Amino acid sequence: MEAWELDFEWLKIRHIVKDAMKKEHLPDFQTILFLVGVQELGRWKKENFTKEEKKDLMHVAVCTLLEQDGYYTFEGRDQDGWPHWKENIPFNVKGVQDQEFILKENIIRYFKEYNQIDHFNV
Repeated sequence: MEAWELDFEWLKIRHIVKDAMKKEHLPDFQTILFLVGVQELGRWKKENFTKEEKKDLMHVAVCTLLEQDGYYTFEGRDQDGWPHWKENIPFNVKGVQDQEFILKENIIRYFKEYNQIDHFNV
């Protein structure tokens, strides 16, 4: 995906999330990663997530997104329902911008696949 395409598609995702959450401002990269993690966990807590749980949810999102490229393989859920993966290939992409580019591409793909399953239009 070229940089301009990524920017365009990423902005669409940010608007979809903003509208779905009924917020005034566009969500940032970290917020969208967090939401992917919550989606993959499959349950919301009535109280707020702890700082450690938020970190774990971001990890869930990254593993889910990089699974699409073969970096991880889903192994199952633990007794508390948290998903776990096995690392297949180390994610050795250098530089934060390059890492974010790959993750944003995979977030876009994730939203498109998720929305097709649920018959939404992205």
